[in-house]
Amino acid sequence: MTKGWNKADWRSKPRIQMPDYTDKAALTAVEAQLAKYPPLVFAGEARKLRRALGEVAEGRAFLLQGGDCAESFSEFTADTIRDTFKVMLQMAVVLTFGAKVPVVKVGRMAGQFAKPRSAPTEMVGGVELPSYRGDIINGFDFTPEARIPDPQRMLQAYTQAAASLNLLRAFSTGGFADIHRVHSWTLGFTEGEKAERYRDLSNRIADALDFMNAAGVTADTAHELATVDFYTSHEALLLEYEEALCRIDSTTGLPVAGSGHMLWIGDRTRQPDGAHVEFCRGVQNPIGLKCGPSLSTDDLRILVEKLNPENEPGRLTLIARFGAGAVGDHLPRLIRAVQEMGAKVVWTCDPMHGNTIKSASGFKTRPFESVLREVREFFAVHKAEGTIPGGVHFEMTGKDVTECTGGVRAVTDEDLSSRYHTACDPRLNASQALELAFLVAEELSAGRNGAARRAVI
Repeated sequence: MTKGWNKADWRSKPRIQMPDYTDKAALTAVEAQLAKYPPLVFAGEARKLRRALGEVAEGRAFLLQGGDCAESFSEFTADTIRDTFKVMLQMAVVLTFGAKVPVVKVGRMAGQFAKPRSAPTEMVGGVELPSYRGDIINGFDFTPEARIPDPQRMLQAYTQAAASLNLLRAFSTGGFADIHRVHSWTLGFTEGEKAERYRDLSNRIADALDFMNAAGVTADTAHELATVDFYTSHEALLLEYEEALCRIDSTTGLPVAGSGHMLWIGDRTRQPDGAHVEFCRGVQNPIGLKCGPSLSTDDLRILVEKLNPENEPGRLTLIARFGAGAVGDHLPRLIRAVQEMGAKVVWTCDPMHGNTIKSASGFKTRPFESVLREVREFFAVHKAEGTIPGGVHFEMTGKDVTECTGGVRAVTDEDLSSRYHTACDPRLNASQALELAFLVAEELSAGRNGAARRAVI
């Protein structure tokens, strides 16, 4: 085991953003049942992701992390999984071409069932009830019965996660991920009247693929062109679930979270002496840490030491989420603190959570221009600091939703009500996600060309 750590140690630490189950016997029974189930992911997969993220930390790869804000039991279908996976692959092709390095693909899938909330209760029509905390905890319906935390929901979450992973593994290796097939989907995006700026990059990708075909490098001759490595991640919020699925790796004898390949700690649950940090510091999986405006440099230093005491590249990913216009106020001081420590981390940008507003029509939304601005500010700060912008982290879906305004297809405030399906936070739709990938690819390409020019000079 990790020295001085036990998977139940978090229970003696302050816990926040977690439910209080009224039926303790039912909770104990569910935890015992989950503890008998097979892990959802395997230790070797988590180790492989950790090595891949080590390459990201050194600037030899780029991280694309994306998926649902909160997975739903009611909207769980094979088509939903396929469509989100498809958009992730499209984005990865575009980013690979822009960055000229491999793209590590990590979905917010097969485990992203719990959500922290800004308030413990919510008011509708003069009625106050406990907040919805994700399908793994309670129900979305605004009734007293639905909002009672139910431990049985953990079993349904496990079953859905297992089914999702089964399908994702089939898609990853069964020909669906062939790069030629994926790029044909990307071409469809560039056909619209407002997509001229993306056509050049798309055409250059097509030319590169044509050259590879002519040289005899095809999916039949190069296994890497027909398959992908795809990993899953979620916020480690519901620690009863995480503890029950924690296993000992038979190869190393070390504890591994069996619920997903990568776990992250949210901006609301990153207290250095809190329960969530205590659990995550002991498992061997790659760990993410959300870094918001309130994170002090002193706390960041403590958290980096706790979560990556061996200073291993790929172990710790710092996920910046400040909001457009605020990146320059906070990211430089955090980068410098990490640099002073000599810590090896992955820096990635979450441009979603700091840019949520309430629209004039009453819907919670995120303006696409604000999302894009935060990404650009993230790259600009890293350029100024001489550090590596390692990745991006989006809440997105493959469905044609209208939850974030703007983008090449110009979702307006009036459009929000037409296909607003999220159970929690607004997500980029497929078109907006792919557009953002093209724009990030431009940033990566510019950064790479600038570095090449400096090397020549």
